[in-house]
Amino acid sequence: MTDPKILPEIEIFRAVAPKSPALANSRVPIAAALVAAILYALVGHRLTPGLHVALKGSVVGILAIAAARLAIRREITGGWWLAAILAAGALGDMLLDVPGLFLLGGGSFAVGHLFAIAFYRRYRRAAGLSLWLGVAALVAWGAALPWLMIGGGAPGFAGVALYALLVSGMAATALLSGFPKCWTGLGAIAFLASDSLLIMRLGGHLAGGAAVHDVLVWSSYSLGQVGIFIGVAIGPARD
Repeated sequence: MTDPKILPEIEIFRAVAPKSPALANSRVPIAAALVAAILYALVGHRLTPGLHVALKGSVVGILAIAAARLAIRREITGGWWLAAILAAGALGDMLLDVPGLFLLGGGSFAVGHLFAIAFYRRYRRAAGLSLWLGVAALVAWGAALPWLMIGGGAPGFAGVALYALLVSGMAATALLSGFPKCWTGLGAIAFLASDSLLIMRLGGHLAGGAAVHDVLVWSSYSLGQVGIFIGVAIGPARD
């Protein structure tokens, strides 16, 4: 008999696991990544610089290792692509917090977005008008955000504008792919939301104060990466 107080996440896994052995075999790393994300949010600022960087990178790093394991066992579609995308994110997470390596961290994320765009395009499916309008809105948002938040004359504007287009393009191609939109699509949009908040902060704009802003950035990013992993583990829709 099922305990009525069972965690909703477990019910979700039970619902999709029969259709996705890869997801069923990834429950432990997904849970570990979520725990690491919560720990980072709660105690990351109290750790030494080295432990702070390691804990931050471990969140997506755990998912990257899990994706590589699934790829080795051939349990997942595009496993090595996913592992590379997540590894670029984990590396970027760490480099962003190392003094003097911020630009390298941004570059690592940019490479990951390029990988993701190429990956999602391989599994693109036919889309209706409403989805295309949503995709256009995402790309338009990515193009307009740097202008609205930091201005065209700000130092480093070109790099920020290029990055914004890459992350919005990643979210757009994720929506157009055959992977579940409720996981990979929304996960990619959450990733875009996180980076949008970062660009807002570069322009001196905060949502609800610095502490609240930081929580929004981290939670949308980490949950977005988990959503992307789950959607790809479930696999693309079959025609």
